[in-house]
This record gives sequence, structure tokens and C-alpha cells, in this order.
Amino acid sequence: MLTVMKKLTSLASSKKGAKWTLAIWVLASVLLGGFAPSAKEFATSINATGLPSDAKSLIAEKKVYEYFPDEKGTPAILVFNKKTALTQEEMKIIDGVSKKIEDEKIAAVKKVVPLYKMPPVAKTSFVSENKTTVLLPVSLKDNLEREVINETIKDLEKLGKDELKAADAVSLKITGPAGIVSDMISIFSNADIVLLLGTVGLIFVLLILIYRSPILSIVPLIAAGIVYEVVNKTIGLFGEGGMGIESQSLSIMSILLFAALTDYALLILSRFREELRKEENKYVAMKRCMEEVTEPIFFSGSTVLASMLVLFAAIYEPYRNFAPVFSIAMVLILLGGLTLLPALFVLLGRKSFWPIIPKVGSAAKGSATIWEKLAKNVVKRPIVGALIVFIPLLLLALNTLNVQYSFNLIKSFPDDIQSRQGYHILEDNFSPGDLAPATVIVEGKDQLESSDIKKLREELLDHEGVASVTPELSAQNGPMQNTWLSEDGTEAKLTLTFKGSPYEKAALNELSQLREDSGKIVEDAGLEGAKLYYSGETAKQLDTREANSRDTWVLVTLITILITVLLFIQTKSYIAPLYMILTIIFSYFTALGTGSLIFDKIFGFEEISYRIPLYSFIFLVALGVDYNIMLISRIKEEARRYPIKKAIEEGLAHTGGVISSAGLILAATFGVLVTQPIMELYMFGATVAIGVLIDTFLIRTVLVPAIMVKLGKYSLWPLKVQEEKSCQ
Repeated sequence: MLTVMKKLTSLASSKKGAKWTLAIWVLASVLLGGFAPSAKEFATSINATGLPSDAKSLIAEKKVYEYFPDEKGTPAILVFNKKTALTQEEMKIIDGVSKKIEDEKIAAVKKVVPLYKMPPVAKTSFVSENKTTVLLPVSLKDNLEREVINETIKDLEKLGKDELKAADAVSLKITGPAGIVSDMISIFSNADIVLLLGTVGLIFVLLILIYRSPILSIVPLIAAGIVYEVVNKTIGLFGEGGMGIESQSLSIMSILLFAALTDYALLILSRFREELRKEENKYVAMKRCMEEVTEPIFFSGSTVLASMLVLFAAIYEPYRNFAPVFSIAMVLILLGGLTLLPALFVLLGRKSFWPIIPKVGSAAKGSATIWEKLAKNVVKRPIVGALIVFIPLLLLALNTLNVQYSFNLIKSFPDDIQSRQGYHILEDNFSPGDLAPATVIVEGKDQLESSDIKKLREELLDHEGVASVTPELSAQNGPMQNTWLSEDGTEAKLTLTFKGSPYEKAALNELSQLREDSGKIVEDAGLEGAKLYYSGETAKQLDTREANSRDTWVLVTLITILITVLLFIQTKSYIAPLYMILTIIFSYFTALGTGSLIFDKIFGFEEISYRIPLYSFIFLVALGVDYNIMLISRIKEEARRYPIKKAIEEGLAHTGGVISSAGLILAATFGVLVTQPIMELYMFGATVAIGVLIDTFLIRTVLVPAIMVKLGKYSLWPLKVQEEKSCQ
């Protein structure tokens, strides 16, 4: 494959080949732009659960729908709130909202709790103790399209607010799963445009500052724009064919695309400028340039691609959905970096560097001197340099032991989003466990009696974290029996609430214990042979935690092994890949520890999303390899001419500027994610940005060269390098 790529780059560097390469890319973007759908048309803002079909919570949910079909649907919770206690007149108006929803017969609404015809005693469970808040559950039909859910929520909101005109002190917020879906659609409606424009603008400014050339600042962005159109429409075609696409993956993909292509452009430009100072013919100069940079670019892109392909091994769908999107993107990004970029630069030739045009025989100025000084100091005092970097970074890395993780999606939402506001109103005015009670299905071998369920209820209540279990069943039978007993009488449904928030660690741990104790619970209740199933948000989050834990260990192990193998192939060394991968992993832990410390101590976020560690690992490790490969490839090249210490010094002096510039741009582009309204993206972007800066300015430019100096001739073993004494 590398041989094929080298032939392609050689073709793209020639006079005719460059023109044909540009024409093919432009034609592909125009044709796809005109006839293929955009990936955004098939992107989903939120996944129902993302869990595998054999997850315990999904099996339990199927049992609920099987035995109690009326439970099937997507819940929306209308939250009515007033700063002071609601008056009787205001209560009647809220009751009227439930009647109005029932009368309107909205197509997507399955049922609404009829507050208007419930007796006061039955209504108390929907009214807070302080009388300031009323919740009105509405069930939408099952398997609705996201757009239909969004429109239905808007209809319910309009209907409710119209009815509340006579009670203007009462506010209405809609939360619950349906409300969250609606808000996610609104959140991402303009987020991608802001992200893309922010990324392009920031890269342009940074390129201007780095190269002080308007042409060099525009060309990488033009190339990225062409590749982005091809990638977007190609993914759109796969989406049309049924491939799952998530909005978050598209957001991060656009960042990766612009950042990676800009990194490749910096590497090509740096080497092209060197060659133009030696060679008058721009096509010959570009050919020589690509002979040296094709391998590092190819292996850099291949490591990212390999990491993305590993995601197919995930069982948690949000992770697995990244695999096809990023795999398609990386193949095209790699092709663009190795063909379109050299074609554009060679066609422009020396003019692309205006106003500082490299001429044959001219010397490099300015920027290299900083890296020459650093390189000399690192080679001269490797232990001092390594300790100065390693000790403080180790202390920051140790903070990962204190990181707390959140499984509550709604905490990622902005404060002004109504589903989050509604959630907090409920949290403030009702028992935390009431926010999302668990449903317990009892599957008996024989007919179940009220006495059986009473005993079971008592056994469940014996668990410390359980606040209540309903129904209480004070009578043997009654008109409400069909709400908890199935049609054939062998299955029953109980509602269990936890003492704390159903999304927090304590509730997840309690449910895990209940699952483990299920056999003993039914045995002690005298229900030999019966089975218990737990469904609801807590059960889903528990399964998510278990799936995330499994995927994290599996994917981290596979990615680490795979990248190490690729580094063995690229470096042709048995030693270099070991310190390369170890320093990359060290960089990752430092970034995670630093990020969580900043989020906690400065911004007051005590928890981070459970997905951030794995997302950050994938990108920091895969992208960190890029800079390793750039550095080691140049050191290997210099080692053909110089002893190993001098080769390290020359390699660092030549690549220090490129790596730091590329790292700065990569960090800045991922940093653009802090403009996103979802806290998960914000924290992910910040963590990756921190990691990239640490990696490029400290790990790759000080720690790795220092390790190589101390290892000496063994740093690239078994490759033969000149002995240290050769330079004396």
C-alpha cells in the first residue's frame, strides 16, 4: 500500500499529474455536491440507548411491553411551576391542559394522564408537597421519527402555554425522553455551522501568524474544503444506504478533517521549502519532498484509521457508530493529504510562499534558531530536561485517580434548555427518586396473588437504597388491579424509587445489588421459580456503565497493541515503538488529569462524562503517533549522515517548528469544540487540546529526544547508527 501511495504522490508532484489530480478532486466534489445527499440529512442527535440487544435493561423493557402493552411509548413530562403555592384556580387550569391534550387528539400522542377527572387523593402523586409544582405525564407513540417528536413537543408546548394565559405566573417546561430528543434537535440545528466557521477562521489566523503568507494560509483550507465536500457526500451516500450516523461524530469528524489536512500541509510545506532552497525546478523539489514525507504521512493517517476501525469491536453503539464515519473520512483525508495538497502546492510553486519566497542557496531564517537551541540543550543535558518535564506531568497524571464520571445525559445540556430546566424543577420539588423510577417485572410460574406481591414489596424495601415500592396493595383486589397485574395473572409490575437521584452512582450500585440478589429476593418472598426484571433509566445507565467499562478495556488494549505493531513496521526498530507508545499513553493520562483538575477547581464541574476518557484516548493516542512519526522519521533520515546524538539534534531542530505549529493548530481546532452547547463535547475538546499541547511542546520536543539520547545507539535498534565517538 505504501508503494502505491508513493507512486500516487510522485504522479501528483509532476507537471501533468498535478493538474489531473486537482481536476479529479474538483470534479468529484462538484458531482457529489450536486447529486449525493449530505451526511447531515441522516444524522441522529441522540440514540435511544446505544446498548446491545441482550442488555438486561432492554430485555426487561421488552417484558414490560409484552405484559403491559399500554406502557409502550416515549414519555414526555410537562412540568408546571410557580414560585409560590398554586391556587385552586391555577390547579383547575392545569387540569384543563390535560383535558385539552386529550380532546385535541394529537396524532403522535398515545395517552395523557387525565388529571382533570382524578380524585384529589389520586392526584397527590403528581403534585409536589409544597404545592408549587405539578407534573403531567404524556406518552407519545412508539418508534416515532425524531422530527415528529420535535413537532409534537412544540405542539404540546404551544397548547399548554395557550391554556396558561389565564395563569401567567405559572411556567411550563417539557422534559423526559421526548423533551430531551426535541432539545437535542434544536441544540444541533446551528451548532455544526458555528463549529465549521470557527474552525476555518481559527486555522486561517494561525496559518497567517505562522507563515505570514496569505496564499499559504488559504491553500490548505481550499484543499480541506474540497475534501470535506467529498467526505460529507460520501458519508451521506452510506447514510442513505442505512449506515448509522450521529451528529456528534460529524462534528468531531469535521474538526479532525481540517486539523489533519492542515498538519499534513505543514509537513509538506516545511520540506518543500527546504527542497526549493536546493532545487530550481519546483516539480523536482516537490518530488524529493514527497519522497521523504509520504511515509510519515501515510503511517500517521494509517494509525488514526486503524484506531477508528478498532471501534467496530465496541458493543456500545455510540462508540461503534464512530467507526464507519471516521474510517471513510480518514481514507479520503489520507488520499487528499498525499495527492491534492502536493498538487496544489507544486502548481503554485514558489509563489505560494509570498512574500518570503525561498530561493536556491538561501538559508532558513528566524524560527529554526529557537529549536536549534532547544535541541542542543536537550542533547547536552537529557536527564535534566527529562526530569523538568516528567515530574510535574506525572503529578498531573496522578489526578486521574480522582476523576468522577457522570452517566446523566441531561447534565451535558446548557442551563437554558427547557428539558434541563424542567428536570431541575422536578429535582427541587419532588423526591430525587421520583424523577425516573424503576419498573420491576415479576414473572411468576403460577398465578400471583396480592399477598405474594406484598411479600415481594417488603423484600425490596429491605434494601438500603430503596425509598419506596408501589402499589402498596392494602386491599386484596380492586379496580386498579389491572394496572399492576398482567392479563393472565402470572406477571406483575411494581414501581421502585431510589433514595437518591436515579442517575447517580449510588442508585446504579443499588440496582446492581438488586440484580445480584434477585434469586434470594424471590426465594425469601416465597415465589420459588419466579424471575425479576428491572427496567427504566437507572437500569439503562447501569448497563451503559458496564458496556462502557467493557469497551474501554477492550478498545484501549486493541488500539495500543495495533499502534505499537504499526510503529514496529514504520520504524523497523524493536526499541523505538516501546518508548513512543509509552510516552503517548503518559501524555494521555496527563491530559485527562489536567483537564479534570481544571474542570473541577476552576469551573466547578465535579464530574465528567463517562465517554470522555475513551474518546480522548482514541484521538490523543492516534494523533500523538503523528508527531512521533514526524520526529523519528526525520531523526532516522539524519542518522544516515550523522552520529545518533547529532541526528537527534538535527531531527529536533528541523521538526520542532513543524510539530509545534501542527500541534498548536490541532489543539486550537479541537478547542473550538468549547463553543458547542453540549458539555460532553466541550470537555472532550478541551481535554484533547490540553493533551496535544502537552504532547507537542513537552513530550515530543523534550522527553522523547532525551530518552533517545540516553539510549544512544540502542534508541533505534536493530537499525545501525553511527557510534557516539564518531562525532568527537
